[in-house]
Amino acid sequence: MKKILSLLLFSLLVVTMASAQLDRSQRPQPGPAPVIQLGDFESFTLDNGLKVIVVENHKVPVVSFQLTLDIDPVVEGDAKGYIDLGGSLLREGTTNRSKNEIDESIDFIGASLSTFSTGMFASSLTRHQETLLDLMSDILLNPSFPESELQRMITQSISGLSTVRSDASAMARNVATAVVYGADHPYGEVLTEESLNNVNVDLIKDYYHTYFRPNVAYMVIVGDIKTADAKELINKYFGSWEAADVPRKTYATPQPPAGRRVAFADRAGAIQSVVSVTYPLMLTPGHPDAIKVSVMNSILGGGVFSGRLMQNLREDKGWTYGARSNISTDRLVGRFSAGAEVRNSVTDSTVVEILDEMRRLIYEPVTEDDLQLIKNFMTGSFARSLESPRTIANFALNIARYDLPEDYYATYLEKLNAVTAADVQAMAAKYIKPDNAIIVVAGNKDEAAESLKRFSASEDVEFFDAFGRPLEHVAIEVAEDVTAKQVIDNYIKALGGRSRLESIKDMSQEMSLSVMGQQATIKSWQKRPNLLLVETLMGGMSLSKQLFDGNKIAITSPMGSQEFTEGPPFEQAKLQAALFPELDLKAMGVSTKLMGAETLDGEDVFRLEVSTASGNKTYDYYSIETGLKIKSISESVTSTFSEYKDVNGVLFPHKVTQEAGPQMMEMKIIDIQMNTGLDDELFTLD
Repeated sequence: MKKILSLLLFSLLVVTMASAQLDRSQRPQPGPAPVIQLGDFESFTLDNGLKVIVVENHKVPVVSFQLTLDIDPVVEGDAKGYIDLGGSLLREGTTNRSKNEIDESIDFIGASLSTFSTGMFASSLTRHQETLLDLMSDILLNPSFPESELQRMITQSISGLSTVRSDASAMARNVATAVVYGADHPYGEVLTEESLNNVNVDLIKDYYHTYFRPNVAYMVIVGDIKTADAKELINKYFGSWEAADVPRKTYATPQPPAGRRVAFADRAGAIQSVVSVTYPLMLTPGHPDAIKVSVMNSILGGGVFSGRLMQNLREDKGWTYGARSNISTDRLVGRFSAGAEVRNSVTDSTVVEILDEMRRLIYEPVTEDDLQLIKNFMTGSFARSLESPRTIANFALNIARYDLPEDYYATYLEKLNAVTAADVQAMAAKYIKPDNAIIVVAGNKDEAAESLKRFSASEDVEFFDAFGRPLEHVAIEVAEDVTAKQVIDNYIKALGGRSRLESIKDMSQEMSLSVMGQQATIKSWQKRPNLLLVETLMGGMSLSKQLFDGNKIAITSPMGSQEFTEGPPFEQAKLQAALFPELDLKAMGVSTKLMGAETLDGEDVFRLEVSTASGNKTYDYYSIETGLKIKSISESVTSTFSEYKDVNGVLFPHKVTQEAGPQMMEMKIIDIQMNTGLDDELFTLD
């Protein structure tokens, strides 16, 4: 029998005060670490090698079963994503039950059941535990891996990736993943559309048959169940699971760079930068330094509002809503990261402050007051975590998986209470590496990249795409006489020529709209010089209308009606109302600036900065080969134009995709009519 933490009892100190009065001018001194009492948990191993841990808790008639594979991570290569998809696919059908039958059975008993790449978790009322275990064993032992469900998952995953290029936080995460661990390490692989398209059922089946084996698995049972009953049930439902040799993997350990690197992902049009200072480090779960390092990181910025990064960058400078740091433990390799999201103009200054706070931990002892504040916070967090029986189960699992001392969690608060200011400074000297970090930034290259060169040991900024793939910034020479006006003139010529565009007096369009699986229709009517009506319909019902009469924009939706005579909605409507606004941008108060030439999505393009009179900026990209606009990026929306087709002598993009945060819309032209004599009454405000 082994011991595991089951109960945390805080001693209540009752102070009677007959005539003495509390001196509130003195800070109370911390007391001894709270007393922890240990209870028993039971463990046993089946003949097939499945290790079972039982934590009895009879307070409520609920029981949970958590199956975890203790295996090494696997490099997925050009099919990154198949392991996670395979874990989800486990639940989608067996040789005995369809997905619908599984869902109905779980719903009928009010249970929950989820599967993942390294196991599964399920919970139900105790009286339904046999029904639940029957489902679990069927899913585990007889998965069918239906092809149709896999293709559905792949399609959904690819759709989810469509917004990454416009999400600076996602871009920064991908770049950090790639540069910290490297492409040859399983932690360094990044999910892409290309890798998802390489996923197939055979890969998933091979992973399942190789790694889903009882001799490398733990079953942790928590709740209203007796150990003797658990042993009988687990033998009944999982005793036939066949053991087999499971390969172990070894990988070269990623190391911090010898000198600082700067890795940049361009999010054109962004007004803010996502900044992260990061590097790999060796810190395994349960390492003797782990608790001291956790205290040190909490002082720096580990989720505590009083953390130095938060106080510096938010409270003092007002540059961000939040600044945090994290140090993770891992059996293979851990990681340090610290960062914030700030406006472009202070990107480099933010890096300076983060590095300074890192050095400050190394060279300045923390005050006793600050240290005690953090220890009090961590004590409370630990106590709250014990309210969940699953926490106790995870403690038991960690002790078994990582070969920790049996009293590791029982003595956690004692070890936490013993951490000193000298310990914190020693941990900072050992694990904080401001001169061996990778500075990852996702933001506006034109406004932030150049200022970051000074932080790089090589004085170079390395550029990456949204998925962490290195970009070779081969300079595309632009002739000195090329101007933004020439790029716009070439675009007008490519569309059909100035005279042809100017001959169009009115235009009507109908487009299909697909957003989040919903289908709608957009109809628009335009008339020179600046009249516009746009209506969105779903199922024949009008969802919204936008009407611009040259002086105001009226917007009607289920939320009500609004009118604007100035501001962003008015400025946007004024540009949209103009038939081919590029014919006379200057008259509309729009200025353009040629920012150079580059390669975008495999095509050489000119990049123009387009600024409205109110100061709003977009970045438009024009193909050098065809002259056509292929992309437009603003702070909030990224629009891609493709499938140009001729309509009465004018080229129109028949497919437009727009990404706005996590939402993606796809519009396709159904019909275009020109010079039909639209009546001005159509554009009259009621």
